[in-house]
Amino acid sequence: MAVPPLQRSSDPAGQRPSWQFDVLLGLLVVASLPLAIVAIPNTLSVVAGLLPGDVDQPGLMRTHGLALPALMLTVPLAAVALRRVPAAYVLVAGLALVALSDAAGGYAGSELVVGAVRVVRGIGAGLVLPATLAAVWERTPVLRALWVGMLGLSLLVAQALALWPLDDVSSWRVTLQPYPLVTGIALALAALHLGVWTASGRPAAPVPDLRERGLVLLSAGPAAGIAVVAVSTASEGWRAGWVILLAAVAVTALLVMASMGAAESRALAYTMVAVGVVLLPSAAQITMVEMGGLGGPGLRGLWLPYVLAGVLAVAAAILVRLHAPAAGRWLAPLGLLAMVGGLCSVRFLVPSADGLLLVVPFGLLAVGAAVALTATLQEVTFGAAAFGLSLGVAGVLTGFLLGTGVQMAMLDGVGSVQELVDGFVGALHWWALIGGFLVVLIIMLAAVLARRTDQPPVDERERVPCAGTPSDTLLAPDDGDSGHQPIVPPMGAFDRPVASDEERSLPSVPPQGQSPEDTSSP
Repeated sequence: MAVPPLQRSSDPAGQRPSWQFDVLLGLLVVASLPLAIVAIPNTLSVVAGLLPGDVDQPGLMRTHGLALPALMLTVPLAAVALRRVPAAYVLVAGLALVALSDAAGGYAGSELVVGAVRVVRGIGAGLVLPATLAAVWERTPVLRALWVGMLGLSLLVAQALALWPLDDVSSWRVTLQPYPLVTGIALALAALHLGVWTASGRPAAPVPDLRERGLVLLSAGPAAGIAVVAVSTASEGWRAGWVILLAAVAVTALLVMASMGAAESRALAYTMVAVGVVLLPSAAQITMVEMGGLGGPGLRGLWLPYVLAGVLAVAAAILVRLHAPAAGRWLAPLGLLAMVGGLCSVRFLVPSADGLLLVVPFGLLAVGAAVALTATLQEVTFGAAAFGLSLGVAGVLTGFLLGTGVQMAMLDGVGSVQELVDGFVGALHWWALIGGFLVVLIIMLAAVLARRTDQPPVDERERVPCAGTPSDTLLAPDDGDSGHQPIVPPMGAFDRPVASDEERSLPSVPPQGQSPEDTSSP
């Protein structure tokens, strides 16, 4: 007889790590998730005036955008690698790569070095995302909710965080090393977490099973295709119509991929795609439109609505996790509808000279994403969560691709500063309209597939029972005058040497071809 492998206990005494371990893990999530997501925005164009004149500026800007493709290709591979490498080691490795990119960024001076630095940073961020999810997966419910809330907050403020260090800078290399101090703090927390995890007996983290690993690896295919398309459109000068068409094809591919998961994981996959495509691209465009030079309050006027929206998002995720653990079926579409409301408010409130009004779109977007993700994440396995996360980060690049196409169409032929401002605002309003319709489409798609999944197959209504089943279960379901004949067991199925009183009381089974009404008791 095969003996199952021994499972490690959480510590030598067989107990789970203490609450101090959870606090440390929470601090690590708060520090590392924004640091990973802030690698996504390409902000080199903001400091284009500081670039040296002897370099290929367009080429440098293109290579600066390689962090996101590297991140989205790393996430599925890192999720599968967690089967062999513990999450604590992956976390340290990911943050170490981010720190390495910070150090190397200070010496970048060519297109090749900039591209290498950004790829390394993207790989490090791609390791952090699934590793933090695995680390909090089997801890207290608040930690998983905190992870979701911080993910939503990070996607909301990533553009603003990437722009904040660029105020009154004297070197363009700051874009390659925006927060070296935060990187050092996060790396120290990861090292401390590794030490505590080792001292606690190296508790095992969840890993995807064989089928889920196959799906996660398969999700790298669309991610690679989207990355190739994005790099090609940036370097070959494609027209706006083709960029929008390719982005639409990419969204369709992600939704088809999301439909390939198990029935219980499709809602999370659809939600991740919707949040990825809409949240960061929308927040990035709002942030750029609200910059001081375009009539908005600037970054200083945006931090209060950002903070309020982030606090509300984290609080909403915790409340859903603690008080609505089985309400994913109705909370997920409700959260996505809140995101639609946030996109609708963009058309009425943006641009706004009063930054406080932006609490409405920011809050609806962040809270809606947190509620939808928390509600769907608590009903799936870790493998399904990793699959959804892989599709979500691919959706971020797809959203940027679609938003870029809309901007190219709106800015084509502009000849003055006012036309440029009007073009940016018009592109944002059109993007909000497109994003809202896309989220509604995803809600409808998820509802239709969930309804089809809930219907039992027709074959389950007529099953031939095993020999020995009592004869009162052998009749086909009574569907009225359906013409079904009673099912007769094989000859000798009920033959017994001596029948008990209970067995004698069982109803007799008529001969084949004779209806129950034609029989009479002996």
